[in-house]
Amino acid sequence: MSFVEVLDELPLRKSPLVRRFEQLISSKDDVQFDRMAQLARQVTLRNFGRTMRLFAPLYLSNECINNCRYCGFSRDNPILRVTLTVDEVLEEAHYLRNKGFRQILLVAGEHPKFAGRDYLAKCVRLLAPDFPSISIEVGPMSTDEYVPIVRAGAEGLVVYQETYQRSVYAELHTAGPKRDFNYRLECAERAYAAGFRRIGIGALLGLWRWEDEALALAAHIEYLLRRCWQAQITVSLPRLRPAAGGFHPLFSISDRDLAQLLCALRITFPQVGIVLSTRERASLRDALVSLGVTMMSAGSHTEPGGYTGRATRNLHRTIRGRIVPPDFQDGEDQLATGQFEINDDRPADVIAETLREQGFDPVWKDWEQALIA
Repeated sequence: MSFVEVLDELPLRKSPLVRRFEQLISSKDDVQFDRMAQLARQVTLRNFGRTMRLFAPLYLSNECINNCRYCGFSRDNPILRVTLTVDEVLEEAHYLRNKGFRQILLVAGEHPKFAGRDYLAKCVRLLAPDFPSISIEVGPMSTDEYVPIVRAGAEGLVVYQETYQRSVYAELHTAGPKRDFNYRLECAERAYAAGFRRIGIGALLGLWRWEDEALALAAHIEYLLRRCWQAQITVSLPRLRPAAGGFHPLFSISDRDLAQLLCALRITFPQVGIVLSTRERASLRDALVSLGVTMMSAGSHTEPGGYTGRATRNLHRTIRGRIVPPDFQDGEDQLATGQFEINDDRPADVIAETLREQGFDPVWKDWEQALIA
């Protein structure tokens, strides 16, 4: 049975594990929540110790062929766009390497003309000597398209379903290949078949009721743990942030609910990695660290060229599919538009020191490709 079928039957047929998870995310009083938090801490320490993987996203392109109502990169947004040249990618990567990073996530808007298989494979191949852990977060591809990227040195793939609710998904994705709900849903399995050893999934919290998204996410994790058992599975819980286009979500999830969801995931899936991004404010990230987080982004930029500020040569706007020269207002930064506004803008070294003060060990590198050579 594919996960498409599992998801479609989820309202009527939940596994025992998902039912236990459902109980964990139900309303809890303070005493019950504290017990969950203590158990989550114990489970995390038992399985991961006090280590915290640090990584940085490196945005390659903000070109996109999809219309997604909530995303700053949506093709109808008249934003400043750019795709980094390979030399500019190397400059951005050199900046991150000097900051201590050895784990990076290559991110691009979903446009195969600008950030397709060959471009990605070339970027990965050139970065691999300096970054033993390279993951990608790009438009879903076929297994055959993923293989050259894996062979070039990429070990991880991240793909968020955004929302697991079919009707909501159809309403939010109005044009482009991303409208194919099932193709995106099966992306993780195609990536696993291509050889990725880390698979990351998640739902964008705020597009629908968080409890429903959490149940579907838990069912997806359970499915992948059985189907893709040789890969490490990670899960992310990104909350919507302000972005170009001015999308205003009808749903929200409170800090308390987010913390409870994180604890429920850790208790239910003891060995699954949990990612916390700079979408969240610094004080909340510091508080959530001990509840089950195993991987954090730091010092992030969500615009191509954001680390060096040098990717201006091919900067342009796209209006109704037509490329036009940029027009700048007085005092406006001549940078590409970011995907969303980050919340925790602390430098990576400050975050690392804060982790140490909390008794955690920041890990800049936890994998070496030579081990499998």
